[in-house]
Amino acid sequence: MRILFLGDVMGRTGRTAVAERLPGLRAAWRLDAVVVNGENASSGRGLNAAQAKDLFEAGADVITLGDHAFDQKDMMQAVEQEPRILRPINYAKAAPGRGARIYEIGGRRLLVAQVLGQVFMSRVYDDPFAPIDALLKGQVLGRTVDAILIDMHCEATSEKMAMGHFCDGRASAVVGTHTHVPTADATILPGGTAYQTDAGMCGDYDSIIGMEKSEPLRRFVTGMTKARFEPAGGEATLSGLFVETDDATGLARSVAPVRVGGRLAQASPG
Repeated sequence: MRILFLGDVMGRTGRTAVAERLPGLRAAWRLDAVVVNGENASSGRGLNAAQAKDLFEAGADVITLGDHAFDQKDMMQAVEQEPRILRPINYAKAAPGRGARIYEIGGRRLLVAQVLGQVFMSRVYDDPFAPIDALLKGQVLGRTVDAILIDMHCEATSEKMAMGHFCDGRASAVVGTHTHVPTADATILPGGTAYQTDAGMCGDYDSIIGMEKSEPLRRFVTGMTKARFEPAGGEATLSGLFVETDDATGLARSVAPVRVGGRLAQASPG
């Protein structure tokens, strides 16, 4: 399978970039599946149902969320009605929706899961490793499913790396999200799992992690708040990870960082 994962879609400029560029990338790269993290699509705070519909129409097969999963109130209902939207698997047990599903896409079975880390984040979230372990023990990669992708949404690079090695040989890919900055460590781990610590964001990089610079700078320099954070509105870079899996094993055959458009140095599958 040829899978594209896109990191956190940030505000209107991120949504516009996905709408304009993803259809062409699906065709040019002959993608079998596209997974998009959409948790910052609504002005940096969650995702609403209308915006989710737009991302699906642009070519996303699955949308993952994160710690802002339910910042937009209509997502409480949308995540129950739309199985292609996943909230974190270790969210509160009473939360609506699910954190993992198997999707049949073009005759292939793709298991997608999202999980929240705990380090430097709210400790109300359950242990991320136990539910992922249980999930992977219930599937045989290359037999019961053709590929498995895990979105590890957390702050600490060490915790993301730990999840990558924890899943090595059991998942096709583990990719980190949340910090909005693409890391330079796209690799295939020893057991055959593709990995990148953070996919980056689909947003304007002339910013402070996607936000217009003036207010974050003011708070850093003065310690005082004057206005709300607002997403930066310049041209977005689509940032993410491309993975090609082996049909027999479901493990990664190749991996490549993706950066398309905007200010960052461009990168795409060879």
